[in-house]
Amino acid sequence: MSKLVWFFLLCFISVCSQESEINFISWNIQDFGKTKDAKEIEKIAKIVKDADIIAIQEVVGGFGGPQAVARLWDQLNRMGSSWDYAVSDKTDSPKYMNERYAFLWKKKNIKIKNRGHLITLDTIVYREPFLLEFYCNNKKVSILNYHARRHNLNPSEEIAPVLDFVKNKVESPMILAGDFNEKSNAYVFHHFLINDNYDVALINDKTVLKRSCKEGEYKHHAIDNIFYSSDIEVIETKVIDFVKLCDRLQIARQISDHLPVFMRFRLD
Repeated sequence: MSKLVWFFLLCFISVCSQESEINFISWNIQDFGKTKDAKEIEKIAKIVKDADIIAIQEVVGGFGGPQAVARLWDQLNRMGSSWDYAVSDKTDSPKYMNERYAFLWKKKNIKIKNRGHLITLDTIVYREPFLLEFYCNNKKVSILNYHARRHNLNPSEEIAPVLDFVKNKVESPMILAGDFNEKSNAYVFHHFLINDNYDVALINDKTVLKRSCKEGEYKHHAIDNIFYSSDIEVIETKVIDFVKLCDRLQIARQISDHLPVFMRFRLD
């Protein structure tokens, strides 16, 4: 076989390998609704545009929430790829805690068969998670998008039934992503990670932005994360830090008080 043929064969293998990899971002975008102006939507789009699938938490429950997702979808479509999106119904939550979830995805290699739905669990789960099944190069992966109650309201109490649902009701491969308001080493995750064939993308990686920067530190609380079943091959994980410098903190907090979390993976 000639060197030229080998070269094109290697290029083909490389392209196929890259196309089989999926870039996933999960992000709690604070108060994602009508208060986000066009410049902020554009900044958000630039941060997430290289993803294939995006899961968003804290979409405003009123009409401004779906509108903001649609504006982000429109902005992403202006950046060279064709996107689709789905927004959940409003969660059935205690007063002032309801919100929506959203997914956005590139249409080239990713398909869906329905628009997803909220999962009704025990009433102790304040915001029902949003489940959507994606077909990536004809391989299915289920993604559960979830925002746990605040840290001072015992989020572990409601995380437990969510984990039970993942283990017992959802077919693998499976991803559980969102803002858990608990670190991954919290006791509620122990059995899930040790005995139930699940792993976690980030270990003690801080994801919440402080109100002010002190001694060069502007991050705290490692509470945003991605859990995944063992039949998913993970290639890279990280926190997307779009702040980097203290003097950018206040501008960054106009977008969100959380940083996005990223995982590149391949389906077996």
